[in-house]
Amino acid sequence: MSVTPLQQSVDQAPTTNQRLLDWVAEVAALTQPDKIHWVDGSAGEYVRLTDEMVEAGTLVRLNPEKFPNSFAGFSDPKDVARVEEQTYICSKNEHDAGFTNNWMEPEQMKEKLRGLFAGSMHGRTMYVIPFVMGHLEADDPKFGVEITDSAYVVASMRIMARIGTPVLRKLEELDAFFVPALHTVGAPLLDGQPDVAWPCNEEKWIVHFPEERAIWSYGSGYGGNALLGKKCYALRIASVMARDEGWLAEHMLILKLTSPEQKTYYITAAFPSACGKTNLALLDPTIKGWKVETLGDDITWLRFGKAGQLRAVNPEDGLFGVAPGTGWSTNPNAMRAIAKGNSIFTNVALTDDGGVWWEGMTEETPAHLTDWRGDSWTPDSGTTAAHPNSRFCTPIHQVDMLAPEYDEPNGVPISAILFGGRRKTTIPLVTQARDWTNGIFMGSTLSSETTAAAAGQVGVVRRDPMAMLPFIGYDAGDYLKHWLELSKTGNQDKLPQIFLVNWFRRKADGSFAWPGFGDNARVLKWAIERLEGTAEAVETPIGYVPAPGSLDVSGLDLSAEDVAAAVRVDPAEWATEAESIQQWYSRFGDSLPDELAAELEGLKSRLG
Repeated sequence: MSVTPLQQSVDQAPTTNQRLLDWVAEVAALTQPDKIHWVDGSAGEYVRLTDEMVEAGTLVRLNPEKFPNSFAGFSDPKDVARVEEQTYICSKNEHDAGFTNNWMEPEQMKEKLRGLFAGSMHGRTMYVIPFVMGHLEADDPKFGVEITDSAYVVASMRIMARIGTPVLRKLEELDAFFVPALHTVGAPLLDGQPDVAWPCNEEKWIVHFPEERAIWSYGSGYGGNALLGKKCYALRIASVMARDEGWLAEHMLILKLTSPEQKTYYITAAFPSACGKTNLALLDPTIKGWKVETLGDDITWLRFGKAGQLRAVNPEDGLFGVAPGTGWSTNPNAMRAIAKGNSIFTNVALTDDGGVWWEGMTEETPAHLTDWRGDSWTPDSGTTAAHPNSRFCTPIHQVDMLAPEYDEPNGVPISAILFGGRRKTTIPLVTQARDWTNGIFMGSTLSSETTAAAAGQVGVVRRDPMAMLPFIGYDAGDYLKHWLELSKTGNQDKLPQIFLVNWFRRKADGSFAWPGFGDNARVLKWAIERLEGTAEAVETPIGYVPAPGSLDVSGLDLSAEDVAAAVRVDPAEWATEAESIQQWYSRFGDSLPDELAAELEGLKSRLG
């Protein structure tokens, strides 16, 4: 029997893992690529792939003096954000997907996907990317293999995760389980058909099979839909793994804070996309004597360690940040990391001297740019030069303020958890929860105005529990139950304190009530001083807010009245908020934990 070149490339694969070999052969037979490339993760491979993408027009090589070894890519205008309406959790039982997710019966979905994936890689190269979320040396490393026909995905995954031959060797050594993550842009090429710079398909599906721990992504080349180690694995699938194994996979940053007395604290913080998470993760503090270092800007895995203290690790290896609003005046740490190069930018604007620009990057707007659609742009054009959800993809080790503990395989002990949304009214600058359950209540009712990071209308207030609404891989009520139940397994004296923050509150004239950015360190300082028992607070119906004079505003042009307004709890506004929470909780049905229903009744009682 003759052997096809495709079968031969499977047979000559650089691995002995039979499950992986079988899966690669199965996918190749289904998708019919022209060839298979096993990604080794080397620098030479990256150079070759980026050279090919520049030649194909997928990437533009930037001026090496301004952005060394960096590139800009420009997506199809219909492929610019996560497609939440086409994102599915295909659990065996519909209840297990819950009301926050789209659901379809698994076999019905697989039948649909097999039809779409059939021949989908014809004319293209199929790349096999072994990767690990977190550290290879962790007590329980979590492996994945992404199969994709996008070189852009391979190059981006090299920045965002630990990939390639070392991962493959460890996978074989441990004979470990891996999450099979299958992706195609859904744009097969007929023989002789010219390619386009950004291939994708009008039809898009981002599908998770939680019981199998499998991911299928069809039709999109955009990062959140195509870099499957990120939201798909590290949040949606990992949240189910975490439920089953007794840990948490969360949409959180990790910060290390060192006080003037050289005491060290680690905090995590959950914010919806484009609500200041990256800016906080890379905070430049404005208060003397305090030092801030980062361990991660987007995803955190939390486990109780041997001492019963909650420990956090960042499973990623890069930054995939929203570019607009990230600038030299607002986030110099991010900009210094980006300026070192080795980055891939998507849907930003190009400067005439071979650099990149986006809204908020510099104080002055360039007189002329090429916008993200490839059109000539001036400040009078009436459009944004960069797409509102444009991105920078940058290695995390280029961040000067990266904490050395980033390389701790099993993470760092957490003292505080922050939940933060984007609200113009009602929510104070900072509130300390009354206790752990009250903190879960705060997280479960977290609310924010929608942003450009997800497709759909911008500016609508929506509830976003723990900033995980698009990312919970199972029923949202069961997810909140897991938060409550898991805490019982830890040392109760070492549970983190929980705080709710809102940098975006407005004054009556529409201006911001708080300066934000580096001055947010003042709120972190108050939170730490609450842990130490040295900062005063006032009890309100919703929790504890800073007492007059307890928030360090030295050097700021803020009056005592301004600070009072920023932390004010208005009973009338909160009565309306409580009714809104009641409507939100009604959507959970029977799966809402009794403890949280009791928290809402307690809030109403205190307001009354």
